[in-house]
Amino acid sequence: MSNNQDNLDSKLSDAKARAGGMLSKGKHVSATNKTTAVEVAKTGSAKDVVLWLLAIVALIGATLVNQYLPGYWQPANDIWVRIGLIVALAVFALICLALTNQGRAFKTLLKDAAVELRRVTWPGKDETFQYTWQTIVVIAIVGFFIWLLDNFFNWFVGLFIG
Repeated sequence: MSNNQDNLDSKLSDAKARAGGMLSKGKHVSATNKTTAVEVAKTGSAKDVVLWLLAIVALIGATLVNQYLPGYWQPANDIWVRIGLIVALAVFALICLALTNQGRAFKTLLKDAAVELRRVTWPGKDETFQYTWQTIVVIAIVGFFIWLLDNFFNWFVGLFIG
């Protein structure tokens, strides 16, 4: 039994060492040093302002390409050229936004959301079926009640209007 206990202790210490190694490699940061997405989003710099302005200009340009560009540039009369320009401007704007501190915070938020989704206990087939029927019954009851109220108020207003 002592041998089994020693074996379990060695496995536990190995697992702790591997976990510590993963934490020190930068994949995860300890809870005391981890910056939240809100803290990252609140920081700002001149680079962020420039990137936001570029993104806004690109998005405004994407909305105006279809209407105004064919009058100034002959190749823009082709619909596929306009679609390509609109997509290119939208992608450029998204890249600019992703490079800002707020974009980094959004990426952190998405990673945290993915971690939380892995923790979710999803309902099984029976639970889903049961909850669906409960929802349908409640909707039918509330709908019937609203129908009764509507008929009552129609009758009540009809007394005054004639």
